[in-house]
Amino acid sequence: MDALQFMLWPLIASLILPWLLVYLGLHIVQRGVIFVDLALAQTAAFGTCVAMLVGYDVHDWQSYVFSLGFTFAGAVVLTFTRSRNQRVPQEALIGIVYVVAAAAAILALSKGAGGSEELQRSLVGELLVVPHAEVIKTFGLFVVIGVVHFVFRKKFLAISADPEKAAASGLNVRWWDFVFYMLFGLVVTSFVHIGGVLLVFSYLVVPAVCATYLVTSFVTRFAVGWGIATLASVVSLLITAKVDLPIGAAIVCVLGLALVLAGLVAHFRRAA
Repeated sequence: MDALQFMLWPLIASLILPWLLVYLGLHIVQRGVIFVDLALAQTAAFGTCVAMLVGYDVHDWQSYVFSLGFTFAGAVVLTFTRSRNQRVPQEALIGIVYVVAAAAAILALSKGAGGSEELQRSLVGELLVVPHAEVIKTFGLFVVIGVVHFVFRKKFLAISADPEKAAASGLNVRWWDFVFYMLFGLVVTSFVHIGGVLLVFSYLVVPAVCATYLVTSFVTRFAVGWGIATLASVVSLLITAKVDLPIGAAIVCVLGLALVLAGLVAHFRRAA
């Protein structure tokens, strides 16, 4: 009974939060900027490290503000590095943002006590001990952002699918890109505090890629991706209940296995 109570809020978090990450992941895959979520997640983690360096606890609201501020700065950079005629691929710039943010986080943590523990927490999160109030607060934020995306879904889908066509139709691509990345930054920052950098990246990309292998329309990809994320989360929690493993890393590995299975299914379907 104690084990079930201990797993209750991690289970709730893994059931009610990944849906928005899967939806945004479909946009990211469609845009072809796969590592943008990893870069922004690491930027959010770097903001938390800076907050700790100046004396705030990781759960203080000031820490969240630091994290959000650094993530928004990264979102601005990503918005203005996307153009039609690029000398340098945007993916290369995204990689640079990630590497610099990761190195800066290591430097910041090297100056504080418990740096190695915090570095591990930033990577794999603390899903097993996440406060239920933070789960509820994050879910509320996700619902608001989901409503915004639903209201402006045609614009967001247009700039993700074909930005040149969207610009030709009169849509201000740079402005809507900016709005997209700002909302994306809010989602990433909130979930990094719960699941860590690796889990954010995995929830965003792996279910979306699995669904892209298996189905064609955006809506069915969202449904399939959400189902894969949910199943992987439940299986990982069951494994963690039996074996003492970091839950974030377990979910990442199970999602990786799901990707292998989805790839095999797609391959045999093509062969048939």
